[in-house]
Amino acid sequence: MRKSEPRVARLRRHARVRAKVEGTASRPRLCVFRSLNHIHAQVIDDSERHTLTSASTLDPEIRDQLDGKAKTARAELVGSLVAKRALANGINQVVFDRGGYKYHGRVKALAEAARQTGLKF
Repeated sequence: MRKSEPRVARLRRHARVRAKVEGTASRPRLCVFRSLNHIHAQVIDDSERHTLTSASTLDPEIRDQLDGKAKTARAELVGSLVAKRALANGINQVVFDRGGYKYHGRVKALAEAARQTGLKF
């Protein structure tokens, strides 16, 4: 198996998910991207093609809290931060877009932390 095939497979899975999941103004899409070292989350209104809010492990707001934590714990911090920012913007409900990743590990931790903070999906 070539090195690029897992990435192509993820993009193929992501395209299948995106065919069914669409964010609207009333219920935007919570999109997750994870790399080897970082995780990013965006709340997107697809009808306007506009990112309403975002959070990642690169945010200065939580950057100092990440030292010595596992990647799953970092994902939980990002999930709670993106949920707080969404709630501050008046967004209560979202559609979850896992981005072609399995709902497991860091993606699951981010989603559950966002739910515990008050975001509904």
